[in-house]
Amino acid sequence: MTAVVLYESMFGNTRRIAEAIAEGLAPVTAVTVEPCSRGGGADADLVVLGAPTHAHTLPRPESRKEAARWADDPEQHLTLEPEATASGVREWLEQLTTPPEAWAAFGTRVDIPRMFAGDASAGIQRRLRRLGSDPIAESECFVVTTKNTLVDGELERAREWGRSLGEHVFAPLGAE
Repeated sequence: MTAVVLYESMFGNTRRIAEAIAEGLAPVTAVTVEPCSRGGGADADLVVLGAPTHAHTLPRPESRKEAARWADDPEQHLTLEPEATASGVREWLEQLTTPPEAWAAFGTRVDIPRMFAGDASAGIQRRLRRLGSDPIAESECFVVTTKNTLVDGELERAREWGRSLGEHVFAPLGAE
């Protein structure tokens, strides 16, 4: 059985969450969606897909450029991830014609009420459901402070969520 955690990240928080989810699913590797941009990873037995929330939903080319501008401002104290301005989860989903067999979505967002921040994981779920597939678990949203650091406990919560996804998908195989 195979699992993959595909993600995009602007300033590192979504990457850190993806890596924690992969640790929970161990042995799984978290990879940015860019190397998988032509549908790579979709054939895994479990695909966990995540992105940061930009303007209430998934990042767009324009919002990625805006993130790069923020990182250029020394007062922001932000470091842009190496593949932050490349194509991401939105584009990966747009080229899919068949959804992954088993999948789950996650996102990161600022620690303000979801109705004000939005949620990238909802955008992922909506797009995959349009392809006729339901997630194996409800999406998760991990929160970041307004100072761009993960809220305490979010990495462990991500590891635990990864463990629960793995148990849901892979544990029934041992029962056969």
